[in-house]
Amino acid sequence: MIRLDFQTAFQQLTPLLVDALWIVVTLVIFSFALALAVGMLIALGRLSSKKWLNSILVVFLEIVRGTPLLVQLLYVYYVLPEIISMIGSLWMPGFHMNFSAYTASILGLGINYGCYLSEVFRSSIQSIDKGQMEAAQALGYTNRQAMRHIIIPQSFQISLPPIGNYFTAMVKDTSLCAFVTLGEIILTTQSYASQTFLTIESYTIAALIYLIISLPLSQIVRILERRARRHV
Repeated sequence: MIRLDFQTAFQQLTPLLVDALWIVVTLVIFSFALALAVGMLIALGRLSSKKWLNSILVVFLEIVRGTPLLVQLLYVYYVLPEIISMIGSLWMPGFHMNFSAYTASILGLGINYGCYLSEVFRSSIQSIDKGQMEAAQALGYTNRQAMRHIIIPQSFQISLPPIGNYFTAMVKDTSLCAFVTLGEIILTTQSYASQTFLTIESYTIAALIYLIISLPLSQIVRILERRARRHV
């Protein structure tokens, strides 16, 4: 007969998960900031008149979107430092680089989500009426100034709901960072469960924590969607 001891698991595991939760929070902040920057740069590159740049970005997007996030995290953590070390050693013999699990997680999540956000940004920019650009040019704005001050701010408002959805998804995808030995919620839970054999209790608590984080974020996304529809 299996006896559940949620009280013990809660008392012992919760303090550990508080530290792990802080790692998740900072990881999501830095990763999503990187994703926003990468996504906007790729979107602007796709919209440029340079066909060679567009072709390179299309290939890059297909590679990232065609492979699992977990594989990308493992690649960034284990393989990318070796490639950089090989290239760096051509100029500096003995050069070697390593990524910490935290850095690799930021890069992996940021690049992956940046590729998906790029399509959100590109479609939202293209949805802006072309008359906006023509009016800006008539006022003396260059194309770059018009994009920065007029087009992008409007497109960002349109893209807020999907951005919110991707932010919520990233919070949950941080659990994959356990595979690159980052001490986030899942790895902390796994370590505790293996030591105490309180498997059911430990993973139930971890699941509840993700649920507690995700539900308010989902509600915020719904509010953003309603507000976006009012401005359409």
